[in-house]
Amino acid sequence: MDFILFVISFIASFLFSLGGIGAAIILIPIMVYLGIPISTAKPIGLFFNTISMAGASITNIKNKKIDFKIGIPIIISSFIFASIGAYLSKYIPVNVIILMFIIFLLFSGLMFLFYKKRDKTYTNKISYIKSILLGSFAGTISGILGIGGGSIISPLMLMMGFNPKKTTAITAFVIPFSSFSGFLTYWAMGNVNWRTLFIVSIAGTMGAIAGTIFMNKKLNSNITKKILAVILLITAIKMIIDLLIKYNL
Repeated sequence: MDFILFVISFIASFLFSLGGIGAAIILIPIMVYLGIPISTAKPIGLFFNTISMAGASITNIKNKKIDFKIGIPIIISSFIFASIGAYLSKYIPVNVIILMFIIFLLFSGLMFLFYKKRDKTYTNKISYIKSILLGSFAGTISGILGIGGGSIISPLMLMMGFNPKKTTAITAFVIPFSSFSGFLTYWAMGNVNWRTLFIVSIAGTMGAIAGTIFMNKKLNSNITKKILAVILLITAIKMIIDLLIKYNL
């Protein structure tokens, strides 16, 4: 089990760092499928995002790809609201959380696959109010689901017409902060398996650094979006089938 988790974590982190998204959105359903309770999987996913995307952000900072004026308001608001979301999650039934997972997998996958800006011109500016609202919303959902918020922030920034390359870098920069805030709350509630967390985090760090380097040198951003979309949609379909089987529908 430990080796399988290590390999899966590395591959997931590598692939999702190509789009600047924390891999917890795919890793948590996989851990649940492997028999790990979702209450244990969520803090692992958040810490995984913290470590893996911190490595990706360091690479982006060195390459001067991050717009701090936009990133910092999102970081502050998402950090605060991720903790709130994590606390609220203990009052939400597991099946509701799984259903929310499916909705966000479908939303993110379809956005990456089909959304195109009509005039193909992009902006490099977002108002402080929009940044704060975006961070607050993403942080809350991040805390509830344990996904880091990247799958929310990235599609919404693209809908706002923000530059896709800068979106990837900003999202990768925000995720470690919102994820760590949620993780601290889950830790305080006593839901952390440290052995599994250590294995997943080491693999995630290695995968994210490798993926970010590969993205900067080799990969077209449109290809990245399509790869992520397919992975997200396949996972959503698998979770839907599992729910249908569970309830004999």
